[in-house]
Amino acid sequence: MMRGIFPVLVVLSGWFHAGTLVGGDDKPNVLLIISDDQGWTDLGCLGIKPIRTPALDRLAAEGTRATNFYVTWPACTPSRGSLLTGRYPQRNGLYDMVRNDLVNYGHRFTAEEYAVSPEMILGLDPKELTIGDHLRKSGYVNGVVGKWDMGQAKRYLPLQRGFDFFYGHGNNGIDYYTHERYGIPSLFRGNARTEEDKGTYVTGVFEREAVAFVKEHAGKAPFFLYLAFNAPHSASTLAEDNGGEKPGVQAPEEEVAKYRGLVKEEKLARYFAAVTRMDTAIGRVLEAIEDAGETEETIVIFLSDNGGSGNGGNAPLRGSKSTMWEGGLRVPFLMRWPGKVPAGKVTDEFLSSLEILPTLLAATGTPAPEGLKLDGFDLLPVLRGGMASPRAEMFWQRRGDKAARVGQWKWVESAKGRGLFDLAADPAEEHDLSTEKPEVLRMMLGRFAAWRKEMDESEPRGPFRDH
Repeated sequence: MMRGIFPVLVVLSGWFHAGTLVGGDDKPNVLLIISDDQGWTDLGCLGIKPIRTPALDRLAAEGTRATNFYVTWPACTPSRGSLLTGRYPQRNGLYDMVRNDLVNYGHRFTAEEYAVSPEMILGLDPKELTIGDHLRKSGYVNGVVGKWDMGQAKRYLPLQRGFDFFYGHGNNGIDYYTHERYGIPSLFRGNARTEEDKGTYVTGVFEREAVAFVKEHAGKAPFFLYLAFNAPHSASTLAEDNGGEKPGVQAPEEEVAKYRGLVKEEKLARYFAAVTRMDTAIGRVLEAIEDAGETEETIVIFLSDNGGSGNGGNAPLRGSKSTMWEGGLRVPFLMRWPGKVPAGKVTDEFLSSLEILPTLLAATGTPAPEGLKLDGFDLLPVLRGGMASPRAEMFWQRRGDKAARVGQWKWVESAKGRGLFDLAADPAEEHDLSTEKPEVLRMMLGRFAAWRKEMDESEPRGPFRDH
């Protein structure tokens, strides 16, 4: 309990320096893979669902899987922003979605409307540093393939944020075949929009580009590839463009057909099929690394950007994407680095996506700029079993929805429910202990208030903060 109460935010920012540093020509390649709305239980190796993910299962067998791993927000934009900056959304300024909500009502944007819409004028504050910015200083060639989701105006796009290559979309989601977002062509090559692959299933496009990036750079300067899928997110397509119905998750027919005899709902067959097709793409990128003889020299990390959207459910966790329950915040995590990360290990240590950037800085021997406040630490010593996770607390806020975890305790206050829960005994968050444990509730509220105060006093960042 005392470990849970201990204020760790200051400690965490400096902890990563104790990790495994490398230097000279020993810098590893980095492949950071993120999926979109893939639930905590949506891995074949767990045996919970009839879902096929052989490439991810292989990563789990050859690396370490974490079961107690969290993201910083229950939906994509702020979660991905934290991943790339190592900072809470409330600290880096991107603490809400960069999204046009008129599409909720079937509105089709003209090109002129879209040009001045939130999806075009908002993004990650240019003062923020991404993993690309850091690793570029250590001689890395950096690429982004897939979903960027941190702004589409030129100043926000990857080539201006520490990356040398970009093929993907800058917004929340697209149609998997037209590559449009509610009628607007959305793929970029570099800083320019392109329709060169229109009609091709986009996961296959991302696979092709990622494999080409690996083949071009493996064995030369160390590379960092951020492979950010939009799968298995629902397609961002108007109902009128799909026979009057929203298409949900799109997947190739040959993949969907494999699941129709295993599941009852067509939407679930499409969801599983999209995950499996993404897994195939991941497998081919891993094969390209292996063919180049770079497997031993490449760190591979996989996670989802938030909890599952509800396709197939997130049981035994409560809730789903967009909620403060475990089903919205806890995600799958895999890490493989042969000889550096244990193979076939499963860890229950409390970890988060805030740890990724500090871990990569330590692993690549890249110092953080002096004065940069990071909210995580190098997790390699934890995965190796040499130490317990120093993460003792974590906090979330999405507008009026709030949550905190301190040690074993979880507090939720949201439009979809509230309460105090003991995750050690009740990971499904079924039994509210607010009345029985008033002293714990007071402690949780105090820790949340202290975190909120620190976030409010941090140097202001856009696009939402008034400064």
